[in-house]
Amino acid sequence: SEDPSVTLFREYLRIDTVHPKPDYDAAIQFLERVGTELGLACQKVEVCQGRVVLILTWQGTNPRLRSILLNSHTDVVPVFEEHWTYPPFEAVKDSQGNIYARGAQDMKCVSIQYLEAVRRLKAEGKCFARTIHITFVPDEEVGGHKGMEMFVQCPEFRALNVGFALDEGLASPSDTYSVFYGEKSPWWIKVKCMGSPGHGSRFISNTAAEKMHKVISSFLAFRESEKQRLKSDSSLTLGDVTSLNLTMLEGGVSFNVVPSEMAAGFDIRIPPTVDLKAFEDQVAAWCRDAGDGVTYEFHQKCMDQHVTSTEESDPWWKAFSGAFRDMKLQLKLEIFPAATDSRYIRAVRHPAIGFSPMNRTPVLLHDHNEFLNEQVFLRGIDIYARLLSALASVPPLPAEG
Repeated sequence: SEDPSVTLFREYLRIDTVHPKPDYDAAIQFLERVGTELGLACQKVEVCQGRVVLILTWQGTNPRLRSILLNSHTDVVPVFEEHWTYPPFEAVKDSQGNIYARGAQDMKCVSIQYLEAVRRLKAEGKCFARTIHITFVPDEEVGGHKGMEMFVQCPEFRALNVGFALDEGLASPSDTYSVFYGEKSPWWIKVKCMGSPGHGSRFISNTAAEKMHKVISSFLAFRESEKQRLKSDSSLTLGDVTSLNLTMLEGGVSFNVVPSEMAAGFDIRIPPTVDLKAFEDQVAAWCRDAGDGVTYEFHQKCMDQHVTSTEESDPWWKAFSGAFRDMKLQLKLEIFPAATDSRYIRAVRHPAIGFSPMNRTPVLLHDHNEFLNEQVFLRGIDIYARLLSALASVPPLPAEG
């Protein structure tokens, strides 16, 4: 009695693509099988050794027009099984229709919803002027450096002739659907403090620990100010403020030795409204004020701040938002609080919207007991079918002749 789309979703969830050793081969074979069943052209691009992007294509009637790109990633984050009610790779469905699995929200649901929306449209005999490409990429959960970041530089990506892209969003606990038109710039900074070493029984001056204390105090004071700004202004979302977390501490060799070096790692996510140069100047000042021998280096420094237009005069946004008006569904526009592969698509000047059709659903990506209700999942297929019809039917733009 289970809907075949739900059965397919659960089959995909059972493929173990968890880091650090995701079974990408099994995922690609499964998705290629489904694509072939749907009569889609299949292409595989190895962006680097062991990292393959699968492209499924539904050719439009006017291939000269720019295409619609539907992107999703195949990898999922690790699990702590002792905290799960059900095994995280068995896709157990409970009596309420909640499907528990790693990837249920992030983002294997979207992958199958794309495919099932295409299945429905093809079964209805629909065809569109614009080509629709569905891409499945690896390694998004570890930064996308061996996935989308490399793929957008490949000739195979340029050949897709992308006009507009959809990628992942977040669940929404309310009736509204969250839509992300931009995202924060992730900065991973490691601060090193050099100081005088010595015996642990003495009051040594100019120690690395004292300098590190000043560094951490400055960083976390800023964190608290942004936290309070978010708390005090109900119009702000997490995407509107800079998040900062101390994520690593290193140093010391023995309890009775004052170390000559200590290091701290910070994960900072900066909204596109912030002046990045001015923010780095602030980081430099915090380090300078902590004393001599304090330096910082970047392990990730995203400088791209492109956002996608949400003006009704924009033909892509008009088609996207119009489909929601027709369905009488409410949208909430936000800046994505973390980082997705959309940033690489926007960086090569293609408009991209982050959207996962999950309302009335707790946000459980990367959390224990990640689940998605089957009715929410099925409603998402309905929504994508309407969205694809609208986007693939956008009339020729001036630049397309």
